[in-house]
Amino acid sequence: MANHPVLNSRNHQVSVISQQLASKVLKFAPKVSQKSLALVPDKLKLDLLGKMLNLLLKEQIEDAELDFLQGKWVEIQVADIGLTFQLSFDNQLILSCQQQADVTFTANVPELLLVAAAKEDPDTLFFQRKLLIEGDTELGLEVKNLLLSIELDSLPKAAKLAIEKLAITLQTLQQYA
Repeated sequence: MANHPVLNSRNHQVSVISQQLASKVLKFAPKVSQKSLALVPDKLKLDLLGKMLNLLLKEQIEDAELDFLQGKWVEIQVADIGLTFQLSFDNQLILSCQQQADVTFTANVPELLLVAAAKEDPDTLFFQRKLLIEGDTELGLEVKNLLLSIELDSLPKAAKLAIEKLAITLQTLQQYA
């Protein structure tokens, strides 16, 4: 029964449709996100990002693990959605859109999401050229090591669950695309 021509043809059609749909979602989602983000004022984006990052890095802040960022600026470029900001540290994370960066990290949302969900290693992405690090190499390594130390468990349960579900959805789409 498994070699039945009608069933094989139908399975192939479903596979082709799934592949096309996955490719379209992966291509279309960043464009929609970019247009939506463009409507949000920079101050609001920075305030929201600052609150999220301070919450995410609460443990590292309390343990003085971010002190190496004092007086330094790290630029984050999320290329596929056109989001760029700089961050520094002075008892809490400080975000800006107008600072000269000492080091720049560039990646797309899928890669950042997989790193956040601990489903991908930043080193692997770096060697695959999906994570670009330019500028102060030593500072870049410290930031990368900080990324590796972040525990998803420090986030509120809803945020943790959302990141995990998005990462699983992304991996599923990537398998079909």
